[in-house]
This record gives sequence, structure tokens and C-alpha cells, in this order.
Amino acid sequence: MNFYYRIQAIFYKELMQLKRDRMTFGMVVMIPLIQLLLFGFAINTNVRYIPVGLVDQSQTALSRILVQTVSATQVVSFKSQYATVPEAEQAIARQEVRAVLIIPEDVSQRLVRHGTVGLATPPATDEETSRPIAQWLTDGSDTMVASSIKSLRNMPLAELLSKPANRSIPTFEVTLLYNPEQRTVVNIVPGLVAVILTMTMIMFTSAAIVREREHGNLELLINTPLKSIELMLGKIIPYIFIGLIQVSLILCLGYFIFHVPLNGSLAALAAITLLFIAASLVLGLVISTIAKSQLQSMQMTVFVLLPSILLSGFMFPYEGMPKVAQSIAEALPATHFMRLIRGVVLRDVDISSMSFDLIWLAVFTVLGLMVAAFRFKKRLD
Repeated sequence: MNFYYRIQAIFYKELMQLKRDRMTFGMVVMIPLIQLLLFGFAINTNVRYIPVGLVDQSQTALSRILVQTVSATQVVSFKSQYATVPEAEQAIARQEVRAVLIIPEDVSQRLVRHGTVGLATPPATDEETSRPIAQWLTDGSDTMVASSIKSLRNMPLAELLSKPANRSIPTFEVTLLYNPEQRTVVNIVPGLVAVILTMTMIMFTSAAIVREREHGNLELLINTPLKSIELMLGKIIPYIFIGLIQVSLILCLGYFIFHVPLNGSLAALAAITLLFIAASLVLGLVISTIAKSQLQSMQMTVFVLLPSILLSGFMFPYEGMPKVAQSIAEALPATHFMRLIRGVVLRDVDISSMSFDLIWLAVFTVLGLMVAAFRFKKRLD
């Protein structure tokens, strides 16, 4: 019987300890709850309302009806109109839109050859007859978005045609930019940089202050002439070099093993990487000032890591998430870095055209550093 009493005593002790540790108890409830909500509501592989642009070279009533017909599928949502194709390509590169529909000047004649009501047209050559009605330029770096646009390739136009169209001729031509082969690894490798940096950088610094307390070094730090901000900076600087090594390793292996292109400049890549590393390290420091033990710091790191993987656009398209999930994603540094690194590495985008993400990361870093220093100073009091 003593055997069972001893086990019972330890059982009650662990329950009481868990009851006092509100952070751990909260994580026990919150982690499965957050995962359920993320997977149930936010994760959606059936992408709808993809933001797209329009280049209407026809400017006719028929072209406007065609746009309305495409919009009715709910696969895309027209956000902008561009005067020229090069201007539209730049918008795709900056990710203002994910695809652009180009309606040619002779769209009326092309529709006639597909069986349009009430229009006469001169006899067409075989080449003219085989032409699609219009063309999609699509960001092929995101394979899910590209697949959704490609689903419109043979879209029926019953409202515009008096007879069934020739199924051997696609309704739309689809041109995939940046990843014409639709290789998933091209999209995954740059995104993996964001995920690995988020995981390692936050993990390294989330236990920084807690570790000093548990090792009995906090009193020593208090008695030094170091200011709080100096201590915070000293904590994060060594890990910046570790982060740069990780990025170099991932991109080099991706280039030589999986043939992932590095289209952008190394200077731009270094600038955005340093900014994101700093933001992640600062976030870890803020966690370290909140957590009371290294176990709690690890739990909070997981709490940040899960949304960073699921909501940043790494695994699932940002456009497929509901508005609430998109709002949460915008608060995560990984979301902004995901756009930046894919823009630089895959599309060779000038980072000045993605100034919003740069400014957001910079402001997050400065504010986070101030919060971490303030909380540490407050704890000293």
C-alpha cells in the first residue's frame, strides 16, 4: 500500500505545481485550441478571390462582360488595371497582384471564332482559329495560386457563345512567371529560411534572461554598469552571425542541390535577412523577460512558431485565409520576411518597392528592443 500512497503523493504534488504554474496551464489549453482554429478556419488549400490585375487592350463592352464572367467564378478578384503589359509584370513582381488577365484588341474576333452570337468575321487562318481568347500572366512561384489560375484555362463561356466552344482550343493561355515548371521546391526553399530563422533565433534568445536567473548570474548583471539596452544588444549580436550562417547554408544547398534560382542581389538579400534576424531575436528577448523558467520560454516559443509556419504563407497561400487570420499573420515578422525573401530571391524585386514590409520589420525591432529593455529594468526595481 505504501507504493500506491507514494505515487499518489507525487501525483498531487504535480497537480499543485501545475496549478501554480499558470503559464504552463495556459499553454496546455491554448496550444491545442490555437492549432484547431488555425487548421479548421485559416488553412485553406482551395484558394478563392486571388487578387489579380487587368490589361484591357480592347476596351469594349465585350471585354467588360468577359471580366465580369471571370469574376463570377470567385477564383479571382480584380484589384487593379494597368495600361501596359510591362507595368503589369512589375505589379506581379512586387506582389501587388498574383496574376494579370491580358485581353487583346481583337478579342471580339477571337470570340467569334469560338462561336459568338451575332458577329460576323472574315475567314480565319488556322493560326488565328487556334488562338485563345485572352492570356493570363501568373506568379508561378506559388504553386497553389498558379494551379488555381490554371483551372480557368478551359473555362466555359456559355453566356458569350451561341454554340459549344472547340475544346481543343483553350479559353485562356496561361503563362507562368518565375517558376514555369511549377516545382514546389522553388517556393519552399526561400520560405524555409524564414521558418528556420524564426525557430532558432527566437529559441536562442527566449531563454537568455531566464537562463541568467536560473544560473544565479542575474545579481551579477544588476551590479554591473551595463544599461538595460546595452545588455539587450549584447545578448542578440552574437546570434546575428549564427543566423547569417544558417541563411547561407540553406540558400547554397537549395541552389546546388535543388537548383533554386538566386535572381536578386546579394546586398538586398543581406539587408532584409539582417533586419528579420534582428526582429526575431528581439521577439525572443521579449519572451525571455516574460517567462519565469526555460520551460515557459520554450512553450511561448512554440506558441509563436506555429502561427509563423501556418499563417505566413510558407505552406498555404495568404490569399486563401479569412480576414481574421490575415490580420494575425500581418502581426508576425515571418509574414513580412516571407514576402521580402521570395521577392528578392525568385523575382529580383527592388526592395524599395516593398518598403511597407521593410518599415514594419524595422519598427517591430526598435519597439521590441525598447519593450525588452523596459521590462528588464522594471524587473530590477
